[in-house]
Amino acid sequence: MTLGVLSDSHRRSDLAKFCIDTLIENGAEFLLHAGDIVEEKTLKLLEKCGVPYKAVLGNNDMHLYNLADTYALVQEPHSFTHKGLHVKLMHHPFYLTPEGADLVVYGHTHFFEASLNNGTFFLNPGEVCARKKEACECALLHVNTPRWDVTRFTCKPDKRVWKKEYWAFSS
Repeated sequence: MTLGVLSDSHRRSDLAKFCIDTLIENGAEFLLHAGDIVEEKTLKLLEKCGVPYKAVLGNNDMHLYNLADTYALVQEPHSFTHKGLHVKLMHHPFYLTPEGADLVVYGHTHFFEASLNNGTFFLNPGEVCARKKEACECALLHVNTPRWDVTRFTCKPDKRVWKKEYWAFSS
């Protein structure tokens, strides 16, 4: 199973589209947005991208709360199962306890993090908006438990040429 993960797009729907397209072109079968979506346009991009998705409300998304019934938009922390994988999706890292999750996805910090701890994989894809590091980021996660393979995509927003980094984790 291959998941595309993005977070903290804020007002950069153009970069969100670039990330969504890249993740799908690289095999993402399901997308997760870990919050601070900010623009309804980004939700529309997710809705029309051709693969299923879930997006969680972040601290800058309260104005989108009334759109939860229109889009696959949930409140944090949100636990669900996708193809047998138990996922916990949130924006804030306050809820990082795994509580039976195989995968914990979060955002908010704007910094990429990936780790495997006691059989639970934790992933923060970094920031789409390129605000704190002047680089747009997203991640592709290949799940073949007990192996987790991560591709981190980074680019300068004005260049739109991806740099890829790879990590492999096994429990």
